[in-house]
Amino acid sequence: MTIKLIAIGKTDSKAIIELIEEYSKRLNFYVKFEFEVIPDLKNTKSLSAILQKEKEGEMILKKLVPSDELILLDERGKSYSSMDFSVFLQKKMNSGLKQLIFLIGGPYGFSDEVYARANGKLSISKMTFSHQMIRPFFIEQLYRGFTILRNEPYHHE
Repeated sequence: MTIKLIAIGKTDSKAIIELIEEYSKRLNFYVKFEFEVIPDLKNTKSLSAILQKEKEGEMILKKLVPSDELILLDERGKSYSSMDFSVFLQKKMNSGLKQLIFLIGGPYGFSDEVYARANGKLSISKMTFSHQMIRPFFIEQLYRGFTILRNEPYHHE
């Protein structure tokens, strides 16, 4: 199985980029992992929030194939402990799924079309984080989930 994280917009923060690279490298020891950034839209000042979500949604949907399982990182999604998230990952791997995609939306969230295509929603926290910060947080949680599945000493209960 391949796990892919797709995010809207690049980050210029070297610290965030370094964390993403570090945990992506660690994660690739356990599973094929890809991180993809969809470029920010140009001239968004002239677009309403709805139109911006729709245009981002079009770019997102072009990246998917019908067999992909799409999970939105959404504040209204299901919350997991790290242990429970590792069980979720194991079930996805056991299902024979070829590609599991997690998606971080743009500043206004997701279009109705993206919500309609999604197979589920996952909440990282009840708190709000920047779209830049959530990237390394989520990749670290993926890594943590795999270390839990392997009974490695990274996670402490």
